[in-house]
Amino acid sequence: MIQSITIPAERAGREAPADLAERREMMAKAADAGMMPSPVRPVAEEVIDGLRTLTVMPDGKEPRGWLLMLHGGGYRLGRPENDTCFAERLADRCGIAVVLPAYRLAPENPFPAGFNDAWKVLVALRARIGDAPLLVGGDSAGGGLAAALGVYAAAHGGPRIDGALLFSPWVDMTITAASFKENAASDTLFPEASAQMASDTYMQGFDLRHPLASPLFADISGFPPAFINVGNGESLRDDSLSFHEKLSEAGLRSELLGIDGMEHVAPVRSEDLVGSAESFAAVAQFVDKLLG
Repeated sequence: MIQSITIPAERAGREAPADLAERREMMAKAADAGMMPSPVRPVAEEVIDGLRTLTVMPDGKEPRGWLLMLHGGGYRLGRPENDTCFAERLADRCGIAVVLPAYRLAPENPFPAGFNDAWKVLVALRARIGDAPLLVGGDSAGGGLAAALGVYAAAHGGPRIDGALLFSPWVDMTITAASFKENAASDTLFPEASAQMASDTYMQGFDLRHPLASPLFADISGFPPAFINVGNGESLRDDSLSFHEKLSEAGLRSELLGIDGMEHVAPVRSEDLVGSAESFAAVAQFVDKLLG
């Protein structure tokens, strides 16, 4: 029997510190000025259940499936625009539409605000597309959100999720995995100190092991088929390995691709980084198998 999960009430957050607000503003200005990589085609923008959302359609064809893709950034940074180039490549290769919501960020909006936003878009998207295949995915914190959607949808009895694409998913808010220290020299993008700060910012004193914050500790009965991708030198290596092992031991379908020398969420960041091409080919093949 699948364990029931209660979504805690939303809580008042706190104002973002000046350095975090400045980083967000710099990222937004760089994107608006065209200094960040951008997709080839225009991206549709709309509001879904109150959330600004971008949608990347496959070039010149009707989608054969849909992907709800959640960006990373430690729950305190990031925008859906960060993932649009990857979304466009995946949309064209796999013939799927990719939907990218701008979920609320911490510390202004602590857990479970980000999850609630992702869940709202999932429910609305399933209602819109009917019985069409629907995947969830994300990178880093977004991967954690995608995993939480899979956990809660199974416990809740729907909406149906047909697969999960998890890129260096952050599925354990306790920051106790050995890989944080073992890979300290090789992962400068998301070191232990940054992870601890991000966890504190997002959780703000709440139970770090709550299944929708740390899906690694959840009942994963009914979790959809998963593709998990991580660099073997990442801080989040053990999050990926442990979640894959948990799914596999439960008899659920999980494919893990760990790559030596690959940086944190490299496939989503740039197709030119070490391991990106191999990872992209593997995830595309996984999607093809899911969609027939």
